[in-house]
Amino acid sequence: MSKQTGYADVNGLRMYYEVHGEGGTPLVLLHGGLFNIDLQFGELLEGLSAGRKVIAADFQGHGYTNDIDRPLGTAELASDVVALLARLDVPKADLFGFSVGGAVALYLAIEYPELVRKAVISSVSFDPSGDRDENAAVGEMKVEMIAGTPMEADYLAKSPHPDHEHLQTLLDKLGGYDRGTSGWSDDDIRGIEAPTLLTFGDADAVKLEHVVRFHQLRGGDVNGDFVGVPASQLAIFPGTTHFTGLARTPLVLDTVTTFLDA
Repeated sequence: MSKQTGYADVNGLRMYYEVHGEGGTPLVLLHGGLFNIDLQFGELLEGLSAGRKVIAADFQGHGYTNDIDRPLGTAELASDVVALLARLDVPKADLFGFSVGGAVALYLAIEYPELVRKAVISSVSFDPSGDRDENAAVGEMKVEMIAGTPMEADYLAKSPHPDHEHLQTLLDKLGGYDRGTSGWSDDDIRGIEAPTLLTFGDADAVKLEHVVRFHQLRGGDVNGDFVGVPASQLAIFPGTTHFTGLARTPLVLDTVTTFLDA
């Protein structure tokens, strides 16, 4: 599998990215908070890049990308992705975003429709009412709570500033992620031009009734035998939490690649 790596100077960041494979519409991978390219998509990369170009990036303060004096929020991270794609001369792409990355994919599908062919939006609500109450605990995260986890190990191994003080700053920023924003309206979700695949775990951080509403707003919840299968689709992965959202690699690969290739 061919792999190129590089850094792009965007919005004051040195943003780390990788390019795998070649051919087709490029697929952009957008990881979740506290994760990075490898932790989120490592098991999927070979399968996803078989026959298509895949571009993966580490967000601000994650993986090999440095942190800067800027809050973490969807609009900021989306602007970094837009700048990266311009730097890589990619006029249109497919997106696959998980959690924070799913929020960024959703933002791009709404605000930059010309940039997005199809979008896989995973394990994220479109407004805060869809989140389970326990999600508030993220705001109280301390370094000690993730001691010994792959997230701590990867941070200390890859970060340009590999110490617990910077890691705590990242946790604090994630705790305040998009605080005070109201999310998207039903009309915003209905109006997305690109076909979407929504994926969630059946024991995810997003309430299942919200998942159903999300799917309905995208034209789902119909009898496809009579009216046709909608371009936008929904997948619920069984036995799957937010943390393990993409762990069932064969199931995720089949679901995502079938949607992108349709």
